Amino acid sequence: MLAAERGAAANTIAAYRRDLEGAEEVVGDVAVASAEDLGRLGAAWSSLAPSSLARKCSALRQFYAFLQDEGLRDDDPSPALPRPRARRPLPKLLGHGEVDALFALAEAEAAGDKPEAVRMLALLELLYGSGLRATELVSLPATAVPRDAPFLHVTGKGGQQRLVPVSGRAKDALARWLPLRPEGSKHLFPSRGKSGHLTRIRLYQMLKDLALRAGLSPEKVSPHVLRHAFATHLLEGGADLRVLQTLLGHADISTTQIYTHVDAARLVALVNARHPLAAHRTRD
Repeated sequence: MLAAERGAAANTIAAYRRDLEGAEEVVGDVAVASAEDLGRLGAAWSSLAPSSLARKCSALRQFYAFLQDEGLRDDDPSPALPRPRARRPLPKLLGHGEVDALFALAEAEAAGDKPEAVRMLALLELLYGSGLRATELVSLPATAVPRDAPFLHVTGKGGQQRLVPVSGRAKDALARWLPLRPEGSKHLFPSRGKSGHLTRIRLYQMLKDLALRAGLSPEKVSPHVLRHAFATHLLEGGADLRVLQTLLGHADISTTQIYTHVDAARLVALVNARHPLAAHRTRD
């Protein structure tokens, strides 16, 4: 149902499966679990972060709603689940200087046209320059590379497709990578075996290694942190929130709004300069 009716991404479906299997380790068969059984999950999951607990409970609530819709259960035991008050965490941020350090090293290492180094530079340009998710980036087909139009055709969460602008720097990096890319693969960034593509885990490891060599804390750098940096720095530069939503591929603008916290100083200055009452300031 998640795949066919909701168009959920493979990663989302895998996460729901893990959540249901984790609940079964505590209560047994979740399909027949009672409200009393589910009440035991609060103690079993007490060490989880609020966001993780909220996600697990959401998966179970949706599962029991599905069972009722299909006529497989007459009751809904999900009210017995714990109800954490999870706040959406603020994204980890990289400063402009830290991003510059990553690029300085990647460009220096790619100067000799070593395939691994040129690939790293192209990956970095697309993560920070286009705000792609890790899965979107590693699964790009070779045909996604633009010829004339400065856009990538990206398939995001739930199979949603969007056009993502590609900077001149990223196009230059891709132009250097394509002649070095192993032949015989349909993917832009093939795996070593050529039959598949570079994995998210390998991309994560490569970025950690680059950060370490650049003198940055590896814990601060990941594909998603660079996506956050893309959004944050665009917003700082005056990008419209709706445009940012489109570029990031967010279905709901409330997801995009989390980035507004980073530019509070600019918003205050904007109100002070543009609000009608700004022209009627009181005197001492």
